[in-house]
Amino acid sequence: MKVRDVVVTGIGLVTPAGIGVDATWNGLLAGTPTARRDPELAGLPTDFSCRVPDFDAARLLGGVLAARLERFAAMAVVAAREAVAYAGLDPSTWQNERVGVVAGTATASLSPVGDVCAKMERGQHHLVSPRFLPRTIPNMSAAEIGLDLGARGPNLVTSTACASGATAIGTALAMLRTGMCDVIVAGGAESMCSPVPCAAFGQMRALSRRTYDPAGASRPFDADRDGFVLAEGAGMLVLEHADHARARGAVPLAVLAGYGASCDAHHPTAPHPEGAGAAQALHAAIADAGLSAPDIAHVNAHGTGTRLNDAAEFRALKAVFERPPVVTANKGALGHTIGAAGAVEAAASVLSLRHQVVPPTANLERQDPDIDLDVVTKVPRGLRMDAVATTSFGFGGQNAVLVFTTP
Repeated sequence: MKVRDVVVTGIGLVTPAGIGVDATWNGLLAGTPTARRDPELAGLPTDFSCRVPDFDAARLLGGVLAARLERFAAMAVVAAREAVAYAGLDPSTWQNERVGVVAGTATASLSPVGDVCAKMERGQHHLVSPRFLPRTIPNMSAAEIGLDLGARGPNLVTSTACASGATAIGTALAMLRTGMCDVIVAGGAESMCSPVPCAAFGQMRALSRRTYDPAGASRPFDADRDGFVLAEGAGMLVLEHADHARARGAVPLAVLAGYGASCDAHHPTAPHPEGAGAAQALHAAIADAGLSAPDIAHVNAHGTGTRLNDAAEFRALKAVFERPPVVTANKGALGHTIGAAGAVEAAASVLSLRHQVVPPTANLERQDPDIDLDVVTKVPRGLRMDAVATTSFGFGGQNAVLVFTTP
């Protein structure tokens, strides 16, 4: 490990598997699906989602702060606090102008929009809360983390649809390499399990309609997959220079060695059918890490469970790897957390690298015969790994890939 390497020293997770790193990791290892019937979605063609269980912002953050935050931002703050504590950092003593925040989100929050529109239609503009805008604008996840931690360095949000969380981590890597910061809290947060986005995704035929079996609905790479399952959550990493971590006695969890990004320039929502942009981002991330394709032992795949995306991702992997690495897809268990997905899966990739084990892909019962990948199913698989990659793809043809290596 080189002194100016960027290392991961902390992880924070809030996911449908539970609150905290241990809850999520144990849920992934168990391959336990989290999709359940959702009362807020009753009457819609897809009436189930993957919600974070027992997420009580007032209990976790205090009533005053919780009242100020929309759900996605509250999850971001909870995950950031855990990541910072995991890293052994004390915000009261760090050099706060050298600490930055980069958070990804696709839409921030659509939940309050319907209520506000209804009030306006009734001529009740005076009932629109003055908190509406500061609660819902996208930058508030990063801003509220900065406020909570006293981090006064660069503070920004990335928005590349379902690649947003991975883009945030890649952006943080670039910022650290330029010397803008010593430490950056980076990741993503999203909460879209509400009627408006569910109806919209449903009309696009993007969501699973497996209403008779919600728990089995998210099926990455399965022959019977029929769409993704909406989920919510947050994932945050603490990134810092290796010499900074060493100076304070921190033990790195992994090196964030490479980042690659691209645009399909193909279609507003559909991926390039051959995965050309995804393959380009994979090549770029591997090269940025100073590695070659055979060095990557494991890929934590985007794996949404939609017909087009899984097929395109398979073709991208085949284009990059003569023999594709061992693959898993966390969305089988956790659903699709949209702008948080890339960050949650980055955290899972770091944990896989650290524990030398790949979690199974939940609900993969009969692999699509046209997707010839070594996908882990049923039980975790021990695997010798020195380098892993995680892929994230979003509407607009946005592609982001991260590579992590052992410290």
